[in-house]
Amino acid sequence: MIRGTAAYKILSGDADKDRLSHAYMLHFPDPRNTVGALKLFALAIFGADAESATGRRIMNGSYPDFKIYPADGKKLTADAVAEILDDCALRPVEGKRKLYAVSAFESASALLQNKLLKTLEEPPAGVHFLLGATSLAPVLDTVKSRVKLLEIPPFSERDIYDALERRGRSALNAAAAKSANGILGAAENMVEGGWFKEVLTAAEEICGVTEVGKIGITAAKYGDIKYKNELLGEMQRIYFDALAGGGRSPLSPHALVFALERLVAAFADVKFNAFFQGLLYDFMLEVVRENEKWQKL
Repeated sequence: MIRGTAAYKILSGDADKDRLSHAYMLHFPDPRNTVGALKLFALAIFGADAESATGRRIMNGSYPDFKIYPADGKKLTADAVAEILDDCALRPVEGKRKLYAVSAFESASALLQNKLLKTLEEPPAGVHFLLGATSLAPVLDTVKSRVKLLEIPPFSERDIYDALERRGRSALNAAAAKSANGILGAAENMVEGGWFKEVLTAAEEICGVTEVGKIGITAAKYGDIKYKNELLGEMQRIYFDALAGGGRSPLSPHALVFALERLVAAFADVKFNAFFQGLLYDFMLEVVRENEKWQKL
């Protein structure tokens, strides 16, 4: 998937023509897969195949001319920046290039970003930087002006579904691909986390209620669910799919539109710590009554 993006083709083209920029900014809104993407781009920069000896060392972090900062789960520190600045003054060990990759660059403080400015603009010969960011908003404009921007847009639902299927078949793959908003890592988290199955089951049951007599039982059943916003999000997706003709629903089109409008208020209520069981009860009651109203017309 990464190799098929315009961002990858731009960088690999620069590498093939030996016209690499000093620094690149990879905008990729997928925290789970950012490091993996940086490694794939590193392969292109060094002209290595993933199955070659050099490629395997790049992928497992043992290639001396390629270093990734910070350590997994950590933020970039002043010590790490100092280490980068000291190390980049040394010659490459094995080839003509050295590459420093920084993941989660959006979390780096303004002070640390500023410390890298001069080196990003004029690094030593053969030194290149690849900065990964899930969001560009926290990145200083002075940094943005010194890097070549590479953007990986959200993937299609089909691409994500196929990727999930390659990893392993699951009854959750289709729903996760629809709910991930184009972010593969989000879909992977959904399939792997038991929470998504719970949320999906709850959303399907709530969205299927059409009788007043079932409202209280359903609201009590899911009133204490931990993933409240995720549940509302899945309900929103189910209603959207039904309205667009991509899913089945016992509700009339007018009731579906009403439910989607009512969910906007529900998200706001959750933000202000509304009693969730009561929120679900009121929501289902209003939707059922709206549905009954249109059925009588």
